[in-house]
Amino acid sequence: MPNPFDPDEPALSRAGGPLTLVLLIVVACLVGATVYLYMEVRSARSAMDPYVEMIQLHEEKLAQLEGSVNKTSRDVTSSVAKVKDLVDDAERQIRASAGAVEKKVLGRTQQLSKELEAAKARQDAANAAITEVGGKVQQLRQTTDTQLGSLSGKVTTVESELAATRKELQDAIKDLKTVRGDLGVQSGLIATTSGELKALRELGERNYYEFDIRKSKKASHVGPISVRLRKADRKRNKFNLELWADDKKIEKKNKTLLEPIQFYVIGSRVPYELVINKVEKDRIVGYLSTPKTKQPRRRVAASSGS
Repeated sequence: MPNPFDPDEPALSRAGGPLTLVLLIVVACLVGATVYLYMEVRSARSAMDPYVEMIQLHEEKLAQLEGSVNKTSRDVTSSVAKVKDLVDDAERQIRASAGAVEKKVLGRTQQLSKELEAAKARQDAANAAITEVGGKVQQLRQTTDTQLGSLSGKVTTVESELAATRKELQDAIKDLKTVRGDLGVQSGLIATTSGELKALRELGERNYYEFDIRKSKKASHVGPISVRLRKADRKRNKFNLELWADDKKIEKKNKTLLEPIQFYVIGSRVPYELVINKVEKDRIVGYLSTPKTKQPRRRVAASSGS
């Protein structure tokens, strides 16, 4: 170490001693200040560590929240897109349905309009027809009144003619007689001529079937029955015959002119009557008389007379 009191050392060397001390003091102060500052900074950093951790925690939470927000935003965007697609589809369907409904309503409206026009035309035609019919009815009423007056006179004439006809009919049948038939049942009126038979028909009480039968091996149809002539005696006015009714054969022998030949058929309690008003050689002429309708009776076997 240089000695400041040594006269042989230069003056600068002697002057450098205090400066070095000063520098050392300054350096020491600086080092002390640095150490102090380091300790303060360390203390401050220690004091700031909880806040730093809290800030980092908040930053992490913010980062997570930002991630959630971003995910939610993406989900919302996706949902919005889906909803938009659904809305677009719904709008298209609504437009299509509205178009179809509009078309249907328009078509129905046009159809109703045509139907109303047709109905109006029919109504007009009906009104015209009613007016025309009214006129015709009035005309017909006038014509009817006129015809009724004429018809009244004709009715009077017809009534007079009917009364005359009835009187003629009564006169025609007043001489007809009833006799007992071969079964012992009182017969109806007996006709001896075609005129008397016509009068009986006009009475309308029974059915009459005229016949002209000759002797034959085959039976002849007379109304609802069949008749076969077996023998006819002109001199004695007697005859023998066979008849079939209800699929049953009935024999009638030695019957005489105008004698009612009676027999029953199933379902009728009034007998059928066969009247012969003309007998010739191998030939008989007469008529069959039957009730208008069959009257119920107990089933009785057809009788045959001799």
